[in-house]
Amino acid sequence: MKKVCFFDTKPYDRIYFDAFAKEYNFELIYCESKLNEKNVVLASGCDAVVAFVNDSITAQVLQTLSSLGIHVVALRCAGYNNVDFKEAYGKVHIVRVPAYSPYAVAEFTMGMFLSLNRKIYRAYNRIREYNFSLVGLLGTDFYGKTMGVIGTGKIGQVFMDICLGFGMKVLAYDPYPKERAGVRYVTLEELFRYSDMISLHCPLTKESYHIVDAAAIRNMKDGVILVNTSRGALIDATSLIDGLKDGKIGAAGLDVYEEEGEYFYEDYSGEVMPDDELARIISMPNVLLTSHQAFLTKEALKNIAETTMENLRQYFDGEALPNEICYQCAKGERCKKEHLERCF
Repeated sequence: MKKVCFFDTKPYDRIYFDAFAKEYNFELIYCESKLNEKNVVLASGCDAVVAFVNDSITAQVLQTLSSLGIHVVALRCAGYNNVDFKEAYGKVHIVRVPAYSPYAVAEFTMGMFLSLNRKIYRAYNRIREYNFSLVGLLGTDFYGKTMGVIGTGKIGQVFMDICLGFGMKVLAYDPYPKERAGVRYVTLEELFRYSDMISLHCPLTKESYHIVDAAAIRNMKDGVILVNTSRGALIDATSLIDGLKDGKIGAAGLDVYEEEGEYFYEDYSGEVMPDDELARIISMPNVLLTSHQAFLTKEALKNIAETTMENLRQYFDGEALPNEICYQCAKGERCKKEHLERCF
């Protein structure tokens, strides 16, 4: 029986992984703390590590895992910008869950747009204080408005379909466009200039880091609604605050934050928030902030658990790893995976 050490786990994770443990003959060990250089030794005696989106899979962490005889890390998420792939190559195989439920994230994204536009979250809080006034709750019709979608992978495509169902015009930007009826691909500059609303659905790379910065915000329509359910560092937080303050950005929905690693998924309700930018964003009445929640549906959690367990089974059984990401993959270079082999 293989022993698998999970980091950054919560009760809702364990329910779904426990359901598959017997089927795959794995012994599961859960750690609530996030994986880092100090606590990686908790994996001693295990055969594999399962990590999440805010775990730090640094060079030192990978060196320690390798010295412990652990040569596979299974990410139970799609993103992998938290991994030092150069250090991992040749030592530790990195596998991920490339798709768990694009509907979960896409539907949540549209929910954020609707709540921001119609001020539903503000109305809820107002009614709880017996304030039944409608002043300040004015919204607009989505029909006929232009949605700009940055990143048209599986989640972006589902989200665009939802927008088309609302009767919206859709502009899209992606380095690898996928032609779709009702969607017009444009340059990033055009998307910023002509969109009434903008939604981010791209991975975090060197090219997409701070893709929304001060210059991008200046190029946007006045009063634009901006939603990010992808990765926090796609948006420069300082520029976002400035855009919200001067009214250039009419409203922002954030399910991610650039420095979220220390705070998201934890309870800080009894403490003073030490991150000044995060505290400032939360204080703004036209911002809806959630704690990296968009993926959280029953269907997504089941798919994440099943794919993660299958990734590990393939590794232990000596099979090819179709969901492996390596240094060569990350650089966009040809690697052995294309020949149904492991990356190294």
